Amino acid sequence: MKQISSELTRFFGDTHLSSVVFPDWDAIFSYIRSHQDRRVIIAWDDFPYLVKEDPSLLSVIQYHWDTWLKDSQLFLIVSGSSISMMEEMTMRYVSPLFGRRTGQYLIKPLRFTDILEHFPDLTTTVEHYAVFGGTPAYIFKADKNKDIYENIISRILTDDSILFQDTEFILMSEVSEPRYYFSILRAIAEGNTTPSKISQMTGLERATVSKYLQVLINLHLIIREIPAGEPLKSKKGQYFLSDNYFAFWFRYVSPFAKSIEMGDGRALCVQEIKPTLQAFIGKKFEGCIEDLLWKLNTSALLPFRFHSCSRWWMKEHEIDLIASGDTDVLFCEVKWQDKVNAGKIYSNLLVKSEIFLSYHPEFRNRHYLVIAKTFTRESDIVSDKVHAWNTDTLEEMYHQCRL
Repeated sequence: MKQISSELTRFFGDTHLSSVVFPDWDAIFSYIRSHQDRRVIIAWDDFPYLVKEDPSLLSVIQYHWDTWLKDSQLFLIVSGSSISMMEEMTMRYVSPLFGRRTGQYLIKPLRFTDILEHFPDLTTTVEHYAVFGGTPAYIFKADKNKDIYENIISRILTDDSILFQDTEFILMSEVSEPRYYFSILRAIAEGNTTPSKISQMTGLERATVSKYLQVLINLHLIIREIPAGEPLKSKKGQYFLSDNYFAFWFRYVSPFAKSIEMGDGRALCVQEIKPTLQAFIGKKFEGCIEDLLWKLNTSALLPFRFHSCSRWWMKEHEIDLIASGDTDVLFCEVKWQDKVNAGKIYSNLLVKSEIFLSYHPEFRNRHYLVIAKTFTRESDIVSDKVHAWNTDTLEEMYHQCRL
């Protein structure tokens, strides 16, 4: 109260009130009311903690909003890092503030294309985005002048790093039964992406798993993917961790927490992480390409404008990305490898695309794209409808978006 009183009286220039401490929230809003004709933004961060200290704050805001604040020139912004608490306090029917907000914004992580210019080149960006994800406090902890393995060792695999335990702290602040959620997230990170497999892995009942999965979706910690072309209610959905760092943490950090605490981070990186990290990055590379395609789509740099882009699978067949418009479709294979045989990848892609098209004949105009770090001979397949892009081409395409 002392700090808020001082900030308010200083901002509004009421020097004669500089030593006054408002006794409660009602007094604070009554003071603010005297300046309601000014166009002023009042923003409170960590709003859930203010309410936790004084639950009456919600009712006070409700009263002042209904009586004068909604018709004033003031902007009132409340923010907090806990999604569940912010929704409970501002958006749910039982909250005094229900129906009174002008709008709400979920501050999302940075996209892959948002940080492309932060790192020296596209390859370095992919490696670090795949591991650290798009949360600014995480990705900017990485030293862009060090390789990915050194950054993992120095920024994650030390017990004094905030990244070592931050995932655990976030989850504990969001859910009331973190043990079960940890088990589910760990199962998903290890490749168990359907409710039945998650249930088998965790030992939890299928109905319990389904309930917790929905909570994790609401918290934006996981996403449910359905194959391209399938309806939203398709039973073929699979679950994945939405944040790259969460996926890395549950895969490589949580299982080896004791070794990290004992100072064995470097050996852990060499023995447990390095042998499989490029495969892990390869799966995240698909998400990077999807983001880049959306960027190119917005800038009209593709042969057609698409309105959906996602992975497709059917039994043993899978296509990394399918982007579709009304009558056009783009089939894309993504390889995080060097010296890729573009012709061989294209031939396989052609076979799989015919299976997809047998269910979706509405797509008459077909385009094909093969992406890899480098190729042996990509020119063999290139035509008006078939393209092969290496990392140099990807950077060129991105810079065209920036022109």
